[in-house]
Order: sequence, then structure tokens, then C-alpha cells
Amino acid sequence: MSSTGESELVARCRRGDPRAWDELFDAHYAAVGRYVFQLSPQFTREDADEIAQETFLSVIKHIGNFHGDCQLQTWLFRIAGNKARDYLEKLRAAKRGGGQSALSLHAENPETGLTLDAPSQQPGPDGVLLNTERALLIGHALEQLGGPCQEIIELRYFADLSYEEISRTLRLNEKTVSSRLSKCLDKLEEIARPIFAGGKPPVSPSNPEAR
Repeated sequence: MSSTGESELVARCRRGDPRAWDELFDAHYAAVGRYVFQLSPQFTREDADEIAQETFLSVIKHIGNFHGDCQLQTWLFRIAGNKARDYLEKLRAAKRGGGQSALSLHAENPETGLTLDAPSQQPGPDGVLLNTERALLIGHALEQLGGPCQEIIELRYFADLSYEEISRTLRLNEKTVSSRLSKCLDKLEEIARPIFAGGKPPVSPSNPEAR
């Protein structure tokens, strides 16, 4: 969608046009779900669907905060990333309590009428980070990395954003994005090396099963 078309769609959503909301969900819901699913090895597809729903509920409430300084999908991914981190914290807090009921992947969201497309099994632009054999260990390394480094790596390799899009999202110039990404990848490599050598995630308060 062109920037003009996107601006018009957002304007229609702000006016409460139900068809505009349908168009926005149709265009972006599946991509948000796939992005979320890749953010943590702890997420099931049901988790990703729930987080995607929470993301779009937030979008409905806060569409007025989107000012067009980045692409709409970039804004959606950032909201989804924040929702995913909140959800992970809830999972960890409830780890010993249990009692969570899973949603069916194929069930329709009663509010949107949409279902979550399963992530494609074909290699994507994030192939190195997401190859099937290493995704779990990389996910644990990213969680250990945390902070701005985790965010910029996720935006580049999971959301497949360009340096220009990341610079607009994080309000950094492109040279800073390039430099920070390089340094963060070096840090990720340092964390990942011993994890890969051991073949399992390290023991941590959030990951006691690694014992």
C-alpha cells in the first residue's frame, strides 16, 4: 500500500469506518501474528494469536497516536513487541501456577473474524537467525541480551525492516542504526557461543528447566 493509501486508511479508521478496520486487519493481522510467533521460543501459536489480538485491541484504542512518521506495519510491530514482552512476563509469573487455557489456532477471533496464519516453513529474510535447528537457542540468547539490543535485532531480522525503517522507528540516524546493530550482533554472538556449545539454554531464574 502506498503512503497516501495508508494515510487515507488510517484517517478512515479514526473516523470509525468499520470497512477501514476490516481492511487494516486483513492487511496486517497475519504478519503481526507471524512476527510475534518468532519473538520467543516459549510462544505457542495460540500465544501468538492472543498477543496479536491484544495488539489490535491496542491499535483500535490508540490509532490517534499514529502520526505517519514510520510505516503503519512498523508501528504495529513495535506495539506487538511490547505486548509480547508483557505476555512473556505473565507466563513466567504464572509458570508454577498453571491453569492457563489455550486457544485454538484455527478458531476465529470473535471480534475480528480473523484467524492467524501459521508461520511459513519456507526460509525467509531472517533465515540465519531463524533456521529450525537453532531458533530455540537463539531465542534464549536474545532474551538474555534484552533491552535496546534485543529490540533492534528483532526489528531487523524478525520484522525484516530496512535500516531506514528502523531509524524512523527508533528515532536514530541510519549510521547509528548500522553501528548499533553491528555491536549488538557481536554481543549476541558472545552470549550465544556458550549456549550453542552446551546445546541447551543456560540455567536462569526464568528458565529453571535447563538444569
